[in-house]
Amino acid sequence: MLTIKTLLTQLSIHQEATIHGWVKNKRGSKNVIFVTLQDGSCFSPLQVVIDPTQFKENLCKQITVGASLRITGKIVASPGGEQQKELSATHITILGHAPSDYPLQPKRHTLAFMRTIQHLRLRTNTFSAVFRVRHALSYAIHTFFHQKGFLWIHTPIITSVDAEGAGEVFGITSKEKEGNFFGKKVALTVSGQLPGEAAALSLGKIYTFGPTFRAENSNTPRHLAEFWMVEPEIAFYTLKENIALAIDMIKYCLRHALTHCKEEMAFLEKRMMYENKQKGQSTTRPLREHLTAIVSKDFTHITYTDAIALLKEVHTKAPQHFPDGIVPWGEDLQTTHERYLTKHFDGGVVVTNYPKGIKAFYMRQNDDGKSVAAMDILLPDVGEIVGGSQREERLDLLKAAITHMGLDLKELAWYLDTRRFGTVPHSGFGLGFERLVLLVTGMDNIRDVIPFPRTPNHAMC
Repeated sequence: MLTIKTLLTQLSIHQEATIHGWVKNKRGSKNVIFVTLQDGSCFSPLQVVIDPTQFKENLCKQITVGASLRITGKIVASPGGEQQKELSATHITILGHAPSDYPLQPKRHTLAFMRTIQHLRLRTNTFSAVFRVRHALSYAIHTFFHQKGFLWIHTPIITSVDAEGAGEVFGITSKEKEGNFFGKKVALTVSGQLPGEAAALSLGKIYTFGPTFRAENSNTPRHLAEFWMVEPEIAFYTLKENIALAIDMIKYCLRHALTHCKEEMAFLEKRMMYENKQKGQSTTRPLREHLTAIVSKDFTHITYTDAIALLKEVHTKAPQHFPDGIVPWGEDLQTTHERYLTKHFDGGVVVTNYPKGIKAFYMRQNDDGKSVAAMDILLPDVGEIVGGSQREERLDLLKAAITHMGLDLKELAWYLDTRRFGTVPHSGFGLGFERLVLLVTGMDNIRDVIPFPRTPNHAMC
């Protein structure tokens, strides 16, 4: 079946073609009708020119926004500047009608409104661009790791281990009347890291890329109950090598989007500039320039202790930057602090050596007894996008950390075996995929970069 993408890129003027698609817009007069048609094959639509005198009047009236059509015609040169070709219709078949209550009429709709029609919002230019970029970033991640010799491992979605130890998990029950299907409590995974470590300590370099779940009752623009994580684990890697890999991956993905999503990025940049102007933020750097700057600069490296000292110094001189104040040493940085650091250093920031009391049991303890070999990567506008560490490979220290966090050593016996039998230094990190898509698309709300968001009290489809 011929697609609009093929027609626009491969067919010649005067050729006959039959295409299918949905009507995005319709305008004209009694002498000529212009229909904008989209079939999903590319971001650009196709303009179809219809001579009303060549068709039944009733047919032309049924061509409404949202209707689906099959159109045969001749490709002609377009006098407009937006595209070189258009289709002059000779045969039209209406495949699916769209009544007058079709909600996506050709006007500006708010993002809040479009969240109420998640099943239809992908038909808009904004979400067509966003999810094409999301696809491109997914492809870039797989390509990046493939080129570096990583294996993609499918880790369990159903798990008996809360990798983060926070207890914010979705429990799973079966419909069996008697007994428990798995013989123990299980939940949807919050991370593929722990089984990923087991795979890496056999296969060397692996990554997971799949859905994860967190039962956090949060309605912020940064949180979802179901989200996607990219989690590599690498045997024999130190924290330094881990950081370098994460930065390399981020920059690879940004370059890929800038190179392969030019049309979508141009549209999203224009949209972002319009939205910023409406908010009085017209001085914001254009999207593509902003991403190019992140790619072209080295990331700043700073320890957690030095970051706290810097933030305290700034707060003393200009408290308006942090209305809620500064956290004391030993507490996690807040989003406002993370975003300030990226503005202060004008680019990506890597924060290392966090207090062990705020990090997970599997992170390698530093010699100071207070901190762990952890790292967070912060990027402008989104804050934390990557969290990782060198993993604790020493069995005695790992067991002590597990016990200290109140976790069950028996439940983690399989995990401890990876240290009992040939332990090695190793590292890994997790990248929140939706946060990467937020950065690249310039969208403000994480619910707008995943097709069907799951948040408290919202689970459409």
